[in-house]
Amino acid sequence: MKYYPIFLDLKDRDCLVVGGGGVATRKTMGLCRAGARVRVVSKGFSQKLEAQKNDNIRLECKPYETSDLGEVFLVFAATSSREVNLRIQEDARDRGILCNIADAPERSDFILPSVVERGDLVCAVSTSGSSPALAKKIRKDLEQMFGPEYTGFLLLMGNIRKKMLEEDHDPVSHKKIFTALVEKNLPAMIAANDETRINLVLVELLGPGFDYQSLVPQEQ
Repeated sequence: MKYYPIFLDLKDRDCLVVGGGGVATRKTMGLCRAGARVRVVSKGFSQKLEAQKNDNIRLECKPYETSDLGEVFLVFAATSSREVNLRIQEDARDRGILCNIADAPERSDFILPSVVERGDLVCAVSTSGSSPALAKKIRKDLEQMFGPEYTGFLLLMGNIRKKMLEEDHDPVSHKKIFTALVEKNLPAMIAANDETRINLVLVELLGPGFDYQSLVPQEQ
């Protein structure tokens, strides 16, 4: 295994993106979705970055300087200059900061997988750089396998778990119940908007007090 698979909690972490083009924009948006505080340093910025500027995305129009690394947790080097990108990588390594270089994965501390997001469900696929085309194909296959209904399904399961813990259910029985819920094909019922069948399953496995309408607010 060439890379160690890991999911990072970046909420409220300071991260740096150097560059302002399309690649830098995608990196910035991904970090922002993960709850990071992102500082973007570049001599210019894409229209999308300019439009997305907010409390969690700070744009600084200037050339990169070593001092920009400060106390950041990780950095993306995404400029159009390989020389600048390698300098960022060297500066980051000297300071023990994780660095990804957009056009040089072999010099990076980490690479980004191809990702499918369905709410709390995140499927990450990597070929360790051997075949991005294959990773893209697998991602598309997963998108077909796990449709938008899985967002609602994970919301339902999370709220059931929370309610059961609040009611101090037996942890041993929890495992059996959640296994049974997963095997009931609830995602298909959610996709069909069949609340009647969903509620029948919930009553069968959980008893009174568990209904789809209260567990999954309608605005979701």
